Amino acid sequence: MAVAAVLRRDANSGRHGRVTGVKPWGVAATALLFTLACTPAVSQSSGEPAARAAGGGTATGAREHPRPGPGRRGGPQKGAPVKPEVPPGTTAGYVVFDRKANKTLLHHNATRRFRSASVIKILIAYDFLESAERVSTADAAKIAAMLRSSDDDAASEFWRRGGRKKIVQRMARKIGLRHTTPPPDHKPGFWGYSSLSAQDVVRTYRYLLHGADRKIADVILGHLRKATKCGSDGFDQSFGIPSAVPRPWAVKQGWSGFGTTPPARCADDASGAAAAPPPAGQGAPASTNTDTTTIAAADGAVPDLGRPVLHTTGLVGGDDRFIMVVLTAHPAGSSWASSVERTTALTERLYRAAAG
Repeated sequence: MAVAAVLRRDANSGRHGRVTGVKPWGVAATALLFTLACTPAVSQSSGEPAARAAGGGTATGAREHPRPGPGRRGGPQKGAPVKPEVPPGTTAGYVVFDRKANKTLLHHNATRRFRSASVIKILIAYDFLESAERVSTADAAKIAAMLRSSDDDAASEFWRRGGRKKIVQRMARKIGLRHTTPPPDHKPGFWGYSSLSAQDVVRTYRYLLHGADRKIADVILGHLRKATKCGSDGFDQSFGIPSAVPRPWAVKQGWSGFGTTPPARCADDASGAAAAPPPAGQGAPASTNTDTTTIAAADGAVPDLGRPVLHTTGLVGGDDRFIMVVLTAHPAGSSWASSVERTTALTERLYRAAAG
């Protein structure tokens, strides 16, 4: 099904699923947002720590019209953005949606499933905030860490408390996600082994902007607008949108398959604050850090397992004009630096094509 056609049906769905009551946790979340307002900006990770080491680990609106495709005589029609080439060796799925024009400007492999890595944390956060009768100060802090600094320990805790794969199943039904599925049954704790598509992530952001409970959406998007440069695991999360696109933006990053230790630990946030080191004794036992080639052969249900993935997603521009989702899988053995370079270059070309 064409991307614009799917989004067109999405646009006619109305504001379903909105919660009108005021939950007590709103006060705690609002207070935390104010307290953390000075924390600057981006994010990522994968599944539980072992998943990332092994290579595993975002509506409604007016009716929209599809972007004109290539004419019969070849070449894009006049006025259509020119799709940039995907870097050699990289598999990419992307969508750029223009909320002002109410149409998809650019897309490629929009329905292809990718390993979710930490992009799935948006769904984990929403599911928890919607189901909680009250959000404690401690849980509000964990939500902030999970969304701003892509904290894996916080994600794993909410994953267990929410019923693991049931979180993804509930959220997929709520939002109408067609390509988003939980991890395979034999990897129940590895939330980063969930699957999703660029099209589904665009639909998720549109839901947050137009169809979601406003209090929940404001908490989630508020944290994404303050995503930190350094992830809680020490990886630099400023690839893709944060490096290629001018502010304002709100982002959720994802990466997986680069091991648990960054090649160079991110130590300098915009505020000069270093990312907090993982607590002593945290993480998966060393015995679960299995070679990615072995896992890839044994587990064909997880997309691109054995290949590192790097995802950059979010809202871009004034009034959140663009929704940009760039999901990438890189050749096995690719370095962090080369993967970051390819993903950021593709993101920059997409933004320039969309913004004109």
